[in-house]
Amino acid sequence: MSFNERLKMYRNHCSLTQKAVASAIGVSLRGYQQYEQGKFEPNIEKLIKLADLFGISVDELIGHNLPQNSLVDSE
Repeated sequence: MSFNERLKMYRNHCSLTQKAVASAIGVSLRGYQQYEQGKFEPNIEKLIKLADLFGISVDELIGHNLPQNSLVDSE
């Protein structure tokens, strides 16, 4: 699933309108709509605000999973 599809999915899951999300993260409605259309992607500041708004991690929002052979210790 692409970023813009996940973004729309999480917004719908939280029962939020595009306008409400745009206002919460400080972008125009048109700017947010372009995120959902896949025309643009938010910067890290906006990604953090989106993740906080949806109650998820930035990794979940962007669809990132640590690989099995990650250098990060899992203990």
